Amino acid sequence: MRKTTKSPSEKIVKDIKRATRKQYLSEEKIRIVLDGLRGEDSIAELCRREGISQGVYYKWSKDFMEAGKRRLAGDTARAATTDEVKDLRREARDLKEVVAEQTLELRLLKKSMVGPSQQNASHSPVR
Repeated sequence: MRKTTKSPSEKIVKDIKRATRKQYLSEEKIRIVLDGLRGEDSIAELCRREGISQGVYYKWSKDFMEAGKRRLAGDTARAATTDEVKDLRREARDLKEVVAEQTLELRLLKKSMVGPSQQNASHSPVR
């Protein structure tokens, strides 16, 4: 049995196809799966119309059903989206800045309330 190796041009074409493949949003996947569940068209016709393979449809369908099953079982945890993570990181950074500013203001306020003679006394060695 002879192993076939792909030519450089075949690899380039495959890479281009992979890079230009349509990316489906979760809302689009849900719509397509629900269309399939309605049964108005065959899965083959639905997949042809949407430009996906039947294998992709059935994977999305399985993922959809599993997510629904987990949700009904009370598992409400989900993965955060990239935008949500960015927003949370930005919020954490902003909160850290506020804490730093408040800490600095508190130190300055304490220093202003303690007189210069008390500051020197507090730093001198105890006799």
